[in-house]
Amino acid sequence: MFCDRCGAQMETPANFCSSCGRVFNPAAGLPPAFFGGRVARHVRTLGILWLIYAGLRVLESLAVTSFASYHWDFFDQSPFFVPHLIRTFTGIFLILAVAGAVAGWGLLERRPWARVLAIVVAVLALFKFPIGTALGIFTLWVLAPAQSEAEYRSMQRPV
Repeated sequence: MFCDRCGAQMETPANFCSSCGRVFNPAAGLPPAFFGGRVARHVRTLGILWLIYAGLRVLESLAVTSFASYHWDFFDQSPFFVPHLIRTFTGIFLILAVAGAVAGWGLLERRPWARVLAIVVAVLALFKFPIGTALGIFTLWVLAPAQSEAEYRSMQRPV
């Protein structure tokens, strides 16, 4: 092996040239698969983002609930189904927040079921523009391909 800066001959597993001092990246000759694929690089980020998104959904449901209780005089003049509709939407927000938090925790812990749950919650989040849409697309890009399933299985922890 020769230094590409000064041309001095070096021993094969060299991290720097003894003649000119050029530092070589020891990982430069390794294939990209050595560093992990798409799932290995992004699963921790996905877990954290799902936990943050779940927190935002909880805040959203609290805001709707507080608005409904603070402006109750508005509901006296509204049709009878409006309070039930607001409670239903608040419940849906909370259920999706809990599902997102469980998916985020499962991804961080590399649980076997977390990939499927994250994909399901990502599809539901696609309709929540713009943050849910972006997170849903990112989750599907990382976890949905068939190669991602094999890679996630290789790095998952048992239940």
